[in-house]
Amino acid sequence: MEIWDAYNSNFEKIEGVTLVRGEEDKIPDGFYHIVNHILVRHKDGTYLLMQRSPCKTYPNMWEPTAGGSALKGETALESAFRELREETGIIASELQELDRTINPGTHSAHVRYLCVTDCDKNSVQLQEGETCAFKWTTAEEILSMPESELLAGEMRKHIK
Repeated sequence: MEIWDAYNSNFEKIEGVTLVRGEEDKIPDGFYHIVNHILVRHKDGTYLLMQRSPCKTYPNMWEPTAGGSALKGETALESAFRELREETGIIASELQELDRTINPGTHSAHVRYLCVTDCDKNSVQLQEGETCAFKWTTAEEILSMPESELLAGEMRKHIK
């Protein structure tokens, strides 16, 4: 069972409130859990695309991010470093925050980051059950992909 801290719309932690993954329909209005998205750009200008596992929602779609929910006791940034490492094997020394948005419909508070790396491009590791493939590609290639193949949403505006 995945446990989350609760936050208000200003991304401030609400003390004494715990949220449970899978019970989003029970989260009261005005309460949110943190979801991180980490865009990975190599120093050569290419971006990392991860292909979602066939067993996940949006199966086999490509997305330009690693990420997931912050666990109870984690800050958004701590969670972003963890999710990046778990889903790609990339260990970053810093992440640049890009933006924050609230999605009242899913009770989620989204924090988007950029990771600029010079990692060995062949060293990316897939997380079983999360991703099934990866590739490095240009911004132009990503932005020309149809929405039926690319799950990018708010991240498109950060791909240059």
